[in-house]
Amino acid sequence: MLYARFYAKFHARENTVNDFILHLQGSTQYERMETVSSFSGEDQSGHFGILPGHERFITTLVFGLARFRIAQSEWRYIALPGGLLYFVDNELFISTRRFYVDDNYDRISQQLKNTLQKEEENLRSMRQSLRGMEDEMFKRLWKVGQWNSLS
Repeated sequence: MLYARFYAKFHARENTVNDFILHLQGSTQYERMETVSSFSGEDQSGHFGILPGHERFITTLVFGLARFRIAQSEWRYIALPGGLLYFVDNELFISTRRFYVDDNYDRISQQLKNTLQKEEENLRSMRQSLRGMEDEMFKRLWKVGQWNSLS
């Protein structure tokens, strides 16, 4: 009897799940989209899709474009510099530093190319600068150690 109730409840839910909620979370922005019917993204293993009722899922998105549909409308695009994706209880959470959403593929592709790549280049440059400062600090510490051993 218990199994029959579980089976009925599970399949009743399965038949009524037509969409899910998408939460886009950036460092300074947030968007919530309801009635999302599908999502397509890319992680290190390649492209994947999520439909309503998908099992719990977590992955790291790569730099680039993802896309989603609201209630079987045209695709909408998300440009992002990578991020964390988590799907649970028919809600999709994407956390990233920054994102752009647009209906026009060409426009968002250009925006991705111009803005997000510059941001990534700035981060790489900052990391290189920090490494250089670190190297210089170690050289000075080594020289101080050499000078102290001569005294």
